[in-house]
Parts: sequence; C-alpha cells; structure tokens
Amino acid sequence: MGTVLALRHVPFEDLGIFAGPLAERGLDVTYRAPWDGLDLDPAEPDLLVILGGPIGAYEEAAYPFLTDEIRLIEARLAAGKPILGICLGAQLMARALGARVYPGPAKEIGWAPLTLTEAGRASPLAALGDDDAMVLHWHGDTFDLPPGAVHLARTALVEHQAYAVGTAALGLQFHPEVPAAAIESWLVGHANEIAATTGVDPVTLRADTARHAAACAARGRRFLNAWLDGAGLTAGA
Repeated sequence: MGTVLALRHVPFEDLGIFAGPLAERGLDVTYRAPWDGLDLDPAEPDLLVILGGPIGAYEEAAYPFLTDEIRLIEARLAAGKPILGICLGAQLMARALGARVYPGPAKEIGWAPLTLTEAGRASPLAALGDDDAMVLHWHGDTFDLPPGAVHLARTALVEHQAYAVGTAALGLQFHPEVPAAAIESWLVGHANEIAATTGVDPVTLRADTARHAAACAARGRRFLNAWLDGAGLTAGA
C-alpha cells in the first residue's frame, strides 16, 4: 500500500472528496499538523499534500513552523516526487520555488469559474474548465508565477490560480476538494473573515454550495485521477 502525507493547518480543511480516489488507488492517508514536527524523509510518502489555512505563507515571524514547512517542500520538490498544494499549500510551494506571496487585490470568497490557459486546457485541470464549471475560492493572498512553472488557470480577480512544475508538482489556489457536507464547518471556522468581507455572507455561500458542490466534486475526482495518473501514482502504488 502506498502512502499520502497531508499537512493540515486547521481541522476542517482536509482532503474532502479527494480521499475517495486516493483510497481506490491503495494510498493510505496520514494527517499531520506541521507544528508537530517535520523530522521525516521528504521523499518517503508517495504523495505529499499541503492543505489550506487562514495564515499567510510569509508569516514565519508569527508562525515559525512555516520555515520548516517550506524547507520540507523545497526538499520534496528537489526530489521530484509528487506534491499537491491547495490554497495556502500552493502559496507555500510558490515560496519554496522562489516566488513572492503577498495580499491580493481583494478577498476572493465564493463560487466562481476558472479560465484555463492553453496549457491548462491540455492538463488534468481540463476537467474543471467546462463553461458551466464552478469551483470554490477562499483566499486573500496571491503569488507570482514561480520560476519554471507553467501557468494553468486564472480568474477575473486573480491571475495565478493554478500552476505546474513538471508532471509531479501542482499548486491550486482554489478548492476543488470541498464537499457540500463540509460547508458548515467552513462557515463557522471562517466566521470572522466572512463578517469582515463586504459582499460575502453565509446564507449565499451555503446556497451556492448546495447548487454547485456536487458537480464540482464529480469534476474534481476526474481531475485528481488524471493528475495522479500523470504523476505515476497508479492503482496499487
């Protein structure tokens, strides 16, 4: 059986709908909080996933564990082993690759479509780029495209929504992994941020999730399976 290590920054942000496809491939998932220590071989897990969280990827003075987390990501990238970063995870990967992370033009919270680049349309993200496809966005920071990375997706507000480095490293600013059943945890966990963001409210987020989450989950599973295939994580890995 293969292994997945998922670094989780808040309890309610987990692998969500991605857990099923990983289990179907015989990949056993372990969650770890990065502040609990990262004394491990960065190349050991078959897949490393860096999940989201409400802190900034540049706030290591306030959250010193980020320094070790970025070092782990750097070593994983150098090893060329599969790594997936989601939201904060994509930002930490961008930093590990030498790019700048900084506050974006505005909070991007809610359901909205992606616009795929030509490279994105030829990538596993094609499953998320249909004309009627919607994904969940929940972030305030953004990043420059890392050196050597391929730009895959944008939105009207944020230019860099997804990037790849080879076939084994992928960063996603958005959240294709969140199932409908998890939205209440997100609404409660991010209540202060929602209240402080003009034009964002839990009633609308809940209704939009009920409208879009099931279709996003189906597309998200197709996307993940295609990416895992390309990264060499086949069934029985």
